[in-house]
Amino acid sequence: MTDDTRRRVVVTGLGATTPLGGDVPTTWQAALDGRSGAGPLPEEWQERYDLPVTFAARVLVDPQEVLPRSEIRKLDPSGQYGMIAAREAWADAGSPEVDPERLAVCVASGIGGIWTLLSAYDTLKERGPRRVLPMTVPMLMGNGPAAAIGIEFGARAGVHTTVSACASSAESIAQALHLIRAGIADVVVAGGTEAATHPLPIAGFAAMHALSTRNDDPQSASRPYDVDRDGFVMGDGAGILVLESAEHARARGARVYAELDAGCLSSDGYHIAAPEPTGEGAARAMRATIEASSVRARDVVHINAHATSTSVGDAAEARAIRSALGAAADSIAVTGTKSMTGHLLGAAGALESVLTVLALHERQVPATANLDNLDPEIDLDVVRKEPRQLPRGDLAAMNNSFGFGGHNVSLLFRTV
Repeated sequence: MTDDTRRRVVVTGLGATTPLGGDVPTTWQAALDGRSGAGPLPEEWQERYDLPVTFAARVLVDPQEVLPRSEIRKLDPSGQYGMIAAREAWADAGSPEVDPERLAVCVASGIGGIWTLLSAYDTLKERGPRRVLPMTVPMLMGNGPAAAIGIEFGARAGVHTTVSACASSAESIAQALHLIRAGIADVVVAGGTEAATHPLPIAGFAAMHALSTRNDDPQSASRPYDVDRDGFVMGDGAGILVLESAEHARARGARVYAELDAGCLSSDGYHIAAPEPTGEGAARAMRATIEASSVRARDVVHINAHATSTSVGDAAEARAIRSALGAAADSIAVTGTKSMTGHLLGAAGALESVLTVLALHERQVPATANLDNLDPEIDLDVVRKEPRQLPRGDLAAMNNSFGFGGHNVSLLFRTV
């Protein structure tokens, strides 16, 4: 996705609820501290389903501690997480005054309201159709979180939900960039949310051998780039950014975290689940993003990588980074924050965009946790052991997201 115009787009608000914390400051500090959000699943799940994977990274703060009961009843957990993150981002942006017809929402979910769907099906089977709740469809539909957020803020320039598996929320952010560049909106609430830590997705991912099986050591299970990595860790949560045209932000005196300079997509056309092993599709997305931006490869100092902790995926992305950035890759600080947050699936790109923006704003890159023995195939400067300070001056950073079906998205942020 590229634009001929160069209307500048900036980040003025950040929100999140994650396995590391119930808001952005708590999540950011936990990431810098190298803490893991993974832990055992409730015991009754194991008794009932005998799952082969017994842990995940669930949100640290229960939505019932944040939202009124009336909202809890009307929103699937994915909608609850999205609403919490959106309200934080909106407040963080200073609750901007904006013409509703110039305000849009782009909030994604890769799985959607699976808790609502399967719970309602159980009710139908066990108690009959008259006991199925009237709000079932709005709660289970994939655009439910985006619609609720659009209603919350009165957005009338469009409410959108992209679904591209684990690239969904990164694609939503790229779409938000396009809406502002195209002059359709001045402000966009963008990001993603996911609440898929349910027995069925866990069983399905486990059947694909995609999940780590380190049941005896959940906090060390997500280990991107390590020679002993054995799969990803399921994660829940949401990440939201408030994006604005630079003119709109300047006119209201908004605090700006960073500029979203470019966001481009590609597809592999290769396999429904496996990444194209050379990483060429991902490399095309990164190259296109650099070409569409106002910077050059040598200006990129940091990449928050997709880095899920799967054997094939991590190696393919490392090859893609080398292919796309060439010699510049030698001096890029690469990190894999899923080592701490787990994999938020459709919300991963949004949360990692929040972390990428903060890395630029704070000039500090969180270290990749659990990286004891770097895989020789990973020919990158991976940040490990402790956070790394970024230099002063004008800097750029990328965030990569890839999804089942061969979806590739790369976003580029820069300092302001």
